[in-house]
Amino acid sequence: MTEADGDAGEVLIVTGMSGAGRSTVANALEDLDWYVVDNLPPQMLRPLLDLSGMVGGALPRVAAVVDVRGRELFERLPEVMERLREGRRVRVVFLDAADDVLVRRFEAVRRPHPLQGEGTILDGIAIERRRMAPMRESADLIVDTSTFNIHQLATTVGELFSEAGSAKHTLTIQSFGFKYGLPPDADLVADMRFLPNPFWNSDLRALTGQDESVRDFVLAQEGAAQFLDSYADALAPVIAGYQRENKRHSTVAVGCTGGKHRSVAMAIELAQRLRSLPGVAVRVKHRDLGRE
Repeated sequence: MTEADGDAGEVLIVTGMSGAGRSTVANALEDLDWYVVDNLPPQMLRPLLDLSGMVGGALPRVAAVVDVRGRELFERLPEVMERLREGRRVRVVFLDAADDVLVRRFEAVRRPHPLQGEGTILDGIAIERRRMAPMRESADLIVDTSTFNIHQLATTVGELFSEAGSAKHTLTIQSFGFKYGLPPDADLVADMRFLPNPFWNSDLRALTGQDESVRDFVLAQEGAAQFLDSYADALAPVIAGYQRENKRHSTVAVGCTGGKHRSVAMAIELAQRLRSLPGVAVRVKHRDLGRE
């Protein structure tokens, strides 16, 4: 490690699918006092990081937005990233979204996909997914923006990348409904369909897992408390391992059929049990609440 490397602050590489919100993330990071460089050729990353080290505290947090607009230059990004991570604190956040969502976003702004050529928007998305696969696989954090508007995405960026206090790791406990698909950004998935469904109780059907009566019903079921205690204990060494490996963010997805009752109640309770972990900031999200 060079002296410059040792002095460098946080470095974040923002990449992902076109239309997934890179510009929104870049603007939000700037609002959080990150030094943001957009559309940077991968070969310029090393000089940028060397500069951030030489100027010491003047550039404590640098974010570089890198994407397929770099054309042939982008293809060398995985190789460049592998070298950059030798002795440096570099994190990669990959922004993704479902194909149909990306199509709607391009149609809304009446712009072609940068890789579609003479084909369709979907053709361009398919090409980009193939090119982006290595970066997605090596990313430290994958953010699925399919259900976000620009304000929600900016809020998420603030939660993830604001000036961190003492927390070394941000853990998101996210409830979801299996019938709407698995969360693509989940690191771990837990299935709550082993518990009786409050949907079949006429007094509880219209309520959600955020209501006390539903939570009481779910937690009173055989196996519920045992699962929460055992799963929280099992997650503790995993989160500690993430911290040792400098993995700053992780998502535990807690699912049930519709993402309304069991998963919501259990996600809230699981978060309560994990908030005592040292150096961990725990937040709760409910992906599919309100969809029914």
